Amino acid sequence: MDIQASKIELAKLILSIENPSLLKKISSFLKKETNDFALELTDIEKQEIEIATKLIDEGQSISFDDFLKKVS
Repeated sequence: MDIQASKIELAKLILSIENPSLLKKISSFLKKETNDFALELTDIEKQEIEIATKLIDEGQSISFDDFLKKVS
């Protein structure tokens, strides 16, 4: 079954649910599972990502293979 067919089948199942408690649990689960990890980052982690992005943009980076050679 492809992804679109799975989504349609899931939507049909959800539409057939009459139990409000079950719908609330499903909604809570889906919101939790699709939560953007970036929202959970600390301010320090966000700053570190910004610094790293700036360094990469400035060409101050090395390839992953070179990195592995340095740490091995």
